Amino acid sequence: MQARYVLLPVLFALMVAVASVGPAPAGTIEGKVTYTGTPPKMKPIDMSKEPTCAKEHNPPLPSENVVTGPGNALQYVVVYISAGEQSAQPPSEPVRYDQKGCTYVPHILAMHTNQPLQIYTDDRFTHNIHPMPKRNPEWNKSQPPGSPPIVEKYDKEEFIPVKCNIHPWMHGYFAVLKTSHFDVSKEDGGFKLPNLPPGKYTITAWHESYGTKTAEVTITGNETKDVDFSFVAKPY
Repeated sequence: MQARYVLLPVLFALMVAVASVGPAPAGTIEGKVTYTGTPPKMKPIDMSKEPTCAKEHNPPLPSENVVTGPGNALQYVVVYISAGEQSAQPPSEPVRYDQKGCTYVPHILAMHTNQPLQIYTDDRFTHNIHPMPKRNPEWNKSQPPGSPPIVEKYDKEEFIPVKCNIHPWMHGYFAVLKTSHFDVSKEDGGFKLPNLPPGKYTITAWHESYGTKTAEVTITGNETKDVDFSFVAKPY
């Protein structure tokens, strides 16, 4: 009985110590991507060879190589941790790429290396999706209407242009990254990288036409660091 009374305070002290530890500190890096200069005016996409898509997109959609927004915002910039992060297992949850109305949605899809990629088609005609990597195996697959999703993985990081061999105006990118901390800038140019443990990181911003920018950021605890990127736009 005496040993029991001795153990109870010890167990209570251990419970208090564990509860006081709390979750590990995690910071956030967020910011905005903008441009200076004069961006090119995107030409309307000619889908006349696929009348169903041409009818669906009236007026015609512009190309998405350079997409801008209010306040000189720059959309579709991949922002990610390129150095300073410990290696981690890729997510088991797949990322999804859609073919809708003769367009790729989203225009740029970011994913972790070895994360499952599922490619769907919602169109009533056949597509032929053809990613063109330099470091990963190249493939070229037909996808008739109603087919199950194409499932693939990439084990090496790189930015992979994607095209359709049947509809040459269809163009996009796979951003294969060796990190789970990434984002793609939105219409307002905003991005957010949450849940970062304390450490010193290199943040890279990549745009398909304007290249890359980097920044060094140190996270010391539960804090938010603001980092902005600016690219020089060219009219052609």
